Amino acid sequence: MERISALGLDVGKKRIGVAGCDGTGLIATGLTTIERKSFPQDVQQLQALVTERNVQLLVVGLPYCMDGSIGFQAKQVQKFAKRISKALELPVEYMDERLTSVEAETHLKAQKKYSRHNKGLVDRLAATIILQQWLDQRRASFV
Repeated sequence: MERISALGLDVGKKRIGVAGCDGTGLIATGLTTIERKSFPQDVQQLQALVTERNVQLLVVGLPYCMDGSIGFQAKQVQKFAKRISKALELPVEYMDERLTSVEAETHLKAQKKYSRHNKGLVDRLAATIILQQWLDQRRASFV
């Protein structure tokens, strides 16, 4: 299997959770949470990570509705992903992100690290879950 450097993104209205993976494509790790201010600033912060990590691909969590349809929020995420893909000159792949924030909160509560005041940590962990699911799916397709 070829090496991969990807960023996982959990895109929200206020924040973007960001995760990265090691070159082997085995393990996703939370990197940061970007507080959204403007599109140019979002691009600038993501570009720094792309350059630093030699990123080849963006994996964006798509918030499907529970029935599997694409609702308003998913369309907003797709719109942002297309803009960011063009600005960073990187391809985008989408992962179903239904319940990743719930999973992240549950995980943090179990570790006694959850706080309603630290939504950025939840977003970062959700991005990690999104990227890890993508990596696992990618690896399974090579078996």
